Amino acid sequence: MSQPDSPTSSRVIPAHASRAAARYFNFGNLIAVLLPVPLGILWFGASMVVYAMNKHHPNPRVGHYTQHAAYRFYGVVGFVVAIGAFFATGLKTWLITWAIVALILLPWTLWDLWQIQKELWQDVTFTNEESHL
Repeated sequence: MSQPDSPTSSRVIPAHASRAAARYFNFGNLIAVLLPVPLGILWFGASMVVYAMNKHHPNPRVGHYTQHAAYRFYGVVGFVVAIGAFFATGLKTWLITWAIVALILLPWTLWDLWQIQKELWQDVTFTNEESHL
Protein backbone atom coordinates (compact mmCIF):
# COMPACT_ATOMS: atom_id res chain seq x y z
CA MET A 1 0.00 0.00 0.00
CA SER A 2 1.27 3.48 -0.80
CA GLN A 3 1.71 6.41 1.55
CA PRO A 4 -1.52 8.07 2.81
CA ASP A 5 -0.63 11.39 1.16
CA SER A 6 0.35 9.94 -2.20
CA PRO A 7 -1.98 10.57 -5.15
CA THR A 8 -2.72 6.85 -5.56
CA SER A 9 -3.53 5.98 -1.95
CA SER A 10 -6.90 4.33 -1.45
CA ARG A 11 -9.59 5.31 1.03
CA VAL A 12 -12.69 3.53 2.27
CA ILE A 13 -15.98 5.25 2.89
CA PRO A 14 -18.00 3.11 5.29
CA ALA A 15 -21.54 2.15 4.34
CA HIS A 16 -23.02 4.08 7.26
CA ALA A 17 -21.29 7.28 6.10
CA SER A 18 -22.74 6.89 2.60
CA ARG A 19 -26.21 6.31 4.07
CA ALA A 20 -25.86 9.42 6.22
CA ALA A 21 -24.70 11.52 3.26
CA ALA A 22 -27.68 10.32 1.21
CA ARG A 23 -30.01 11.55 3.95
CA TYR A 24 -28.62 15.09 4.31
CA PHE A 25 -30.61 16.81 1.58
CA ASN A 26 -33.83 15.07 2.60
CA PHE A 27 -33.34 16.01 6.25
CA GLY A 28 -32.80 19.61 5.18
CA ASN A 29 -36.00 19.52 3.14
CA LEU A 30 -37.90 18.06 6.06
CA ILE A 31 -36.69 20.69 8.52
CA ALA A 32 -37.25 23.52 6.03
CA VAL A 33 -40.86 22.44 5.50
CA LEU A 34 -41.65 21.87 9.16
CA LEU A 35 -40.08 25.18 10.27
CA PRO A 36 -40.43 27.33 7.16
CA VAL A 37 -39.29 30.72 8.42
CA PRO A 38 -36.36 31.41 8.59
CA LEU A 39 -35.08 27.86 8.04
CA GLY A 40 -36.70 27.55 4.61
CA ILE A 41 -34.74 30.55 3.39
CA LEU A 42 -31.52 29.46 5.09
CA TRP A 43 -31.91 25.92 3.72
CA PHE A 44 -32.15 27.32 0.20
CA GLY A 45 -28.58 28.60 0.54
CA ALA A 46 -27.22 25.69 2.57
CA SER A 47 -28.80 23.17 0.20
CA MET A 48 -26.48 24.29 -2.59
CA VAL A 49 -23.48 23.36 -0.45
CA VAL A 50 -24.99 19.98 0.46
CA TYR A 51 -25.79 19.34 -3.20
CA ALA A 52 -22.26 20.25 -4.31
CA MET A 53 -20.73 17.99 -1.65
CA ASN A 54 -22.88 14.95 -2.31
CA LYS A 55 -23.90 14.93 -5.97
CA HIS A 56 -20.51 13.52 -7.01
CA HIS A 57 -19.98 11.34 -3.95
CA PRO A 58 -17.88 8.21 -4.63
CA ASN A 59 -20.99 6.14 -3.90
CA PRO A 60 -23.33 6.85 -6.85
CA ARG A 61 -26.44 6.09 -4.75
CA VAL A 62 -25.67 9.15 -2.59
CA GLY A 63 -25.68 11.31 -5.71
CA HIS A 64 -28.92 9.70 -6.86
CA TYR A 65 -30.81 10.46 -3.64
CA THR A 66 -29.29 13.94 -3.37
CA GLN A 67 -30.26 14.79 -6.94
CA HIS A 68 -33.84 13.65 -6.55
CA ALA A 69 -34.29 15.53 -3.27
CA ALA A 70 -32.84 18.63 -4.91
CA TYR A 71 -35.15 18.35 -7.94
CA ARG A 72 -38.16 18.29 -5.65
CA PHE A 73 -36.99 21.14 -3.44
CA TYR A 74 -35.81 23.49 -6.18
CA GLY A 75 -38.87 22.74 -8.29
CA VAL A 76 -41.27 23.62 -5.49
CA VAL A 77 -39.28 26.68 -4.42
CA GLY A 78 -39.03 27.88 -8.01
CA PHE A 79 -42.77 27.51 -8.42
CA VAL A 80 -43.43 29.49 -5.24
CA VAL A 81 -41.02 32.25 -6.28
CA ALA A 82 -42.49 32.46 -9.78
CA ILE A 83 -46.11 32.70 -8.69
CA GLY A 84 -45.36 34.44 -5.37
CA ALA A 85 -45.08 37.76 -7.17
CA PHE A 86 -48.83 37.58 -7.79
CA PHE A 87 -49.78 36.66 -4.21
CA ALA A 88 -51.44 38.91 -1.76
CA THR A 89 -49.16 39.76 1.12
CA GLY A 90 -51.52 38.41 3.74
CA LEU A 91 -50.55 35.73 6.20
CA LYS A 92 -53.41 33.48 5.09
CA THR A 93 -52.06 33.28 1.52
CA TRP A 94 -48.59 32.32 2.71
CA LEU A 95 -49.98 29.72 5.12
CA ILE A 96 -51.92 28.14 2.26
CA THR A 97 -48.76 28.18 0.13
CA TRP A 98 -46.76 26.58 2.95
CA ALA A 99 -49.42 23.87 3.34
CA ILE A 100 -49.30 23.10 -0.39
CA VAL A 101 -45.49 22.95 -0.32
CA ALA A 102 -45.66 20.63 2.69
CA LEU A 103 -48.19 18.39 0.94
CA ILE A 104 -45.85 18.08 -2.02
CA LEU A 105 -42.50 17.71 -0.25
CA LEU A 106 -43.33 15.75 2.90
CA PRO A 107 -44.56 12.48 1.36
CA TRP A 108 -41.70 12.28 -1.15
CA THR A 109 -39.11 13.21 1.47
CA LEU A 110 -40.37 10.62 3.93
CA TRP A 111 -40.52 8.04 1.13
CA ASP A 112 -36.91 8.79 0.18
CA LEU A 113 -35.75 8.53 3.80
CA TRP A 114 -37.51 5.18 4.08
CA GLN A 115 -35.90 3.97 0.82
CA ILE A 116 -32.46 5.10 2.02
CA GLN A 117 -32.95 3.26 5.30
CA LYS A 118 -34.02 -0.03 3.73
CA GLU A 119 -31.37 -0.01 0.96
CA LEU A 120 -28.36 -2.26 1.46
CA TRP A 121 -25.35 0.08 1.61
CA GLN A 122 -21.79 -1.13 1.09
CA ASP A 123 -18.38 0.32 1.82
CA VAL A 124 -16.83 2.18 -1.11
CA THR A 125 -13.11 2.06 -1.80
CA PHE A 126 -11.59 4.69 -4.06
CA THR A 127 -8.19 6.21 -4.73
CA ASN A 128 -7.32 9.87 -4.40
CA GLU A 129 -6.59 9.76 -8.11
CA GLU A 130 -10.27 8.85 -8.78
CA SER A 131 -11.62 11.55 -6.48
CA HIS A 132 -9.65 14.37 -8.16
CA LEU A 133 -8.76 15.82 -4.76
